[in-house]
Amino acid sequence: MSRSPSSTKIEALPWHTLAAVEIAQRLSVDPQTGLSVSEVQRRTNAYGPNEILEHPPRSLWWMFLDQFTDFMILVLIAAAVISGIIGEPLDSLAIVVIVLLNGVIGFVQEFRAERAMAALKMLVPRSARVCRGGQTMTVPAAELTYGDIVLVEAGDLVPADLRLFETSQLRADEAALTGESVPVEKHTASLTTVGLPVGDRLNMAYKGTVVTYGRATGAVIATGMASELGKIAGLLQKEEAVQTPLQKRLTRFGQRLAFAILAICLFVFVLGVFRGEPAVLMFLTAVSLAVAAIPEALPAVVTISLALGAHKMVKRNALIRRLPAVETLGSVTYICSDKTGTLTQNKMRVEQLYANGRLVKECGQGETEGEPWHLLYQAMALSNDATGNDQGKVIGDPTEVALYRAAREANHDKEVLTLTSPRLGEIPFDSTRKRMTTFHSGQEGVMSFTKGAPEEVVDQCDTTLGESGPTPIHKEAILECAEQMAANGLRVLGLAFREWPHMPTVLSPENSECQLTFLGLVGLIDPPRKEVWDAVALCKTAGITPVMITGDHPATARAIALRLGIMTDGDEVISGQELAQLSLQEMEERVKHIRVFARVAPEQKINIVKALQEKGEFVAMTGDGVNDAPALKGA
Repeated sequence: MSRSPSSTKIEALPWHTLAAVEIAQRLSVDPQTGLSVSEVQRRTNAYGPNEILEHPPRSLWWMFLDQFTDFMILVLIAAAVISGIIGEPLDSLAIVVIVLLNGVIGFVQEFRAERAMAALKMLVPRSARVCRGGQTMTVPAAELTYGDIVLVEAGDLVPADLRLFETSQLRADEAALTGESVPVEKHTASLTTVGLPVGDRLNMAYKGTVVTYGRATGAVIATGMASELGKIAGLLQKEEAVQTPLQKRLTRFGQRLAFAILAICLFVFVLGVFRGEPAVLMFLTAVSLAVAAIPEALPAVVTISLALGAHKMVKRNALIRRLPAVETLGSVTYICSDKTGTLTQNKMRVEQLYANGRLVKECGQGETEGEPWHLLYQAMALSNDATGNDQGKVIGDPTEVALYRAAREANHDKEVLTLTSPRLGEIPFDSTRKRMTTFHSGQEGVMSFTKGAPEEVVDQCDTTLGESGPTPIHKEAILECAEQMAANGLRVLGLAFREWPHMPTVLSPENSECQLTFLGLVGLIDPPRKEVWDAVALCKTAGITPVMITGDHPATARAIALRLGIMTDGDEVISGQELAQLSLQEMEERVKHIRVFARVAPEQKINIVKALQEKGEFVAMTGDGVNDAPALKGA
């Protein structure tokens, strides 16, 4: 029977730095048989269910009452009560009507927005496949606990934070959690650096991310609120709403007005009594003066104005959750934006091609006719696991979908090519070789295409394909071009081929991925949205400073920021690791001079927003990932 792991903060261990054997020992579990049912129950009782806790939604009643907590509204309510007591029912009724009108308008706007926002909540996996007592079974994801051995495959949502034991070509889409544009290739080897960002922990899979390719087995090392997703939820719950400039000014105005009215009424009361007027009469006079001096229509006028502004914003596809935010938009001095899916299309595209010593930026143009371009497009189409369906949609890994589309635009449709050059076999990709090879029937035998990391593909090439056939290869020039493309934020792949008289008897990397002829390089990127460049320019014209805060790599972030005009060549890009080494004071000093923050964690996004706010800036935040939520709430 397995023992429960120590109750010491188990989730605080640097799991990505530990070897598989040590992990099994720490978790007191046999990776082959998993936990027993009784041990699962004990651990669940000790650590709790694998659930993300959240505050219960506000009831409609409390949402309505919340409209009456503003200081000016409280003053008006007091004035209505006093008016009723001193025998001025019409004044009292008028004030009550205005207060209720203000409350109803605010409630209706917030109610609609809350219902719309509820539809945007991320779905979490409901079930998981686990190995328990030597048997594979499907259980509710909420019942997972520390040490459970979980099996995931393409299409699954990862049900808890896992340290991977076994992987088979595993790739996971972590965009919502880290901002990474493309699925991340995973492995099982332990890593040496303790303080790695989440996106660089390649032997881990995280709750709520999506497996896009392959399969894996891993041990649960964090559940519920202890998972990375849970930590973000915790930050979101801790983060308090910030008062808008209008709310601050109205509160300050209300306090000053109340003080001034009380002072004047006290002066009138004392002066009247001093002159010999009856004290009761002077008290009623002072109260009447106070009620008359209160601008009871002000809150209603402000609320109606903001509601009209919110209505105009809805027409521009912007949903206003809280009315004061309408005014805040006019006071914004900084806009902090996520990159993936917000500034970019969240859709990979082939940006550049390199072959025969030439770099071109448009696929399918006249300058990519003939060889080696013809065979390069053929390799992009055939050495590809993406497929098209009857509706014209391409399904598969985002990188392979981009290659499929680029080849099709150049009149090399995979579905057509497969009819004459069907796949005969393959050597799958793995994280050690960093390449894959497919074999296809050709006109005079068999042709293999190899695709992968440029340095790994080039290393296996003896020649390169020119216009008239193979020529001597200049590996340094090719790798230099690949490095330049990567420095511009592109994801670079190398492609090569080899002709065979017949299908190789043994399909192994040693026999089949050698003596290759280099075809070319393909550079891919998640391109910026077309409308963003104009939006950035407009913000700068209006005196608003745009800032990019992303979990993606610094080189990719810099490339996109330069294209959009968010930064210039001389501006600095700072990473999350560098940011973590700064003191709070140093961060507040530097934050106003940095335009791109890359590889940052969710809590660092909050700190950036708060540092700007401490400097007196009014900060807006935009993003579409789970990792953006805490900063969105704090901005």
